[in-house]
Amino acid sequence: RLHLVTWNVGTASPPPDVTSLLQLDSDSPTVDMYVIGLQEVNSRITNFLSDLAFDDPWSIFFMSVLSPLGFMKLSSVRMQGLLLLVFVRHVHLPFLRDVHTHYTRTGLYGYWGNKGGVTVRMSLYGHTVCFMNCHLPAHIENTEQRLDDFEKILEMQFEGENIPSTLDHDVLFWFGDLNFRIADYGIHFVRESINNKRYSLLWDKDQLNMAKKKEPFLQDFIEGPLQFKPTYKFDRHSEVYDTSEKKRKPAWTDRILWRLKHLSRRAPKEGEITDEQTISVTLNNYISHMSYGISDHKPVTGTFMLEMKPLVSEPLVTLNPEGVWSAERDVLINYSAVPDFPSSAWDWIGLFKVTFRHVNDYVTYAWVEDDEISSNENSKQVYMSAAEIPDNGGEFLLCYYSNNLQSVVGVSQPFQIQPNRTLIGKDLTQEESSGGRNLTIEPRNEF
Repeated sequence: RLHLVTWNVGTASPPPDVTSLLQLDSDSPTVDMYVIGLQEVNSRITNFLSDLAFDDPWSIFFMSVLSPLGFMKLSSVRMQGLLLLVFVRHVHLPFLRDVHTHYTRTGLYGYWGNKGGVTVRMSLYGHTVCFMNCHLPAHIENTEQRLDDFEKILEMQFEGENIPSTLDHDVLFWFGDLNFRIADYGIHFVRESINNKRYSLLWDKDQLNMAKKKEPFLQDFIEGPLQFKPTYKFDRHSEVYDTSEKKRKPAWTDRILWRLKHLSRRAPKEGEITDEQTISVTLNNYISHMSYGISDHKPVTGTFMLEMKPLVSEPLVTLNPEGVWSAERDVLINYSAVPDFPSSAWDWIGLFKVTFRHVNDYVTYAWVEDDEISSNENSKQVYMSAAEIPDNGGEFLLCYYSNNLQSVVGVSQPFQIQPNRTLIGKDLTQEESSGGRNLTIEPRNEF
């Protein structure tokens, strides 16, 4: 189950709450993956440089919301105002491989990144999936420029790399502020149609719908029905369309489309599995969210069900903690890898809190070769020093990171680490000897 968000945030800071945007209050089945595409993230040069050195405020915000719910930031890519984030549940991590990112500038003849596309692609249970967040040129008269830029983005993503082209992926999701407008009709007719919820009167003059009928490279892209109000342009912090002097005509600028690659148009031979049978995409809902007013665009979400025949069903590495773990003694990790696993001296096993935010958010780690203490045909053992184990204990899990594959290829079940009783006893003694005064105990560096 995939929940995809596109939102032109108009350089604003994150809102106080995104519960409805992420459907966190929904009775629907649990989401497995969030893909969040933002446009016009604050890209002033000072902000952009600091965001390159550290996570930007929007990434930090979404990590703070989703990591307590069991999601890790799998990947992200930033190009000036464009940001794409992918979050997944821990259980899927060993089956998400070959993760790569790319970006293509189209602003100022390809020299400026205020317009263009950012992409994350991966192998998902053996199927190739690609997510492309675009911000295309504005204004009603620039339809051809939008189409040219999108075609250029399609051609340039991963060009020259040993990666399938975007259109060669089994599934391609295309979304963003695509900036297509409603042609021909005047502003009064458009607004009247919206007020009466007669959106279908406007569909035939939507520039993207019109382009899909005549442009071959668009004809395989699918979109759900536009049964929500156009999401541009609003007065900020309101549900009122543009009241400025320009009085922009409302438009469905913010869109989500997808494309399934059909590997063969011929009839399958007897017993042969076709692409249609191994992977399918179903749109469960396609809606806008009018309550968010930080920018002149409203966010749009699409919730999808991806059904697939797993081409990869076993993790490359299986690992688990040996015995009961506590901070009072060195601990052991057992792991085993599939035959022909491309291990490296730079592979490591990290200890993570169950609410970890991304792969570098480990508490401590062990090198699989340097810290190995035993090995046989079936399994290996690695140790972690007691000095590295958190004294307060809690719920943790282990992840095996492959340097060659640049991804997590094994995840343990969550387990408990027992707190250090010696330290706890010492703290209680200090508190008693202080005569009841409040003492501040500084946390160890691990925290």
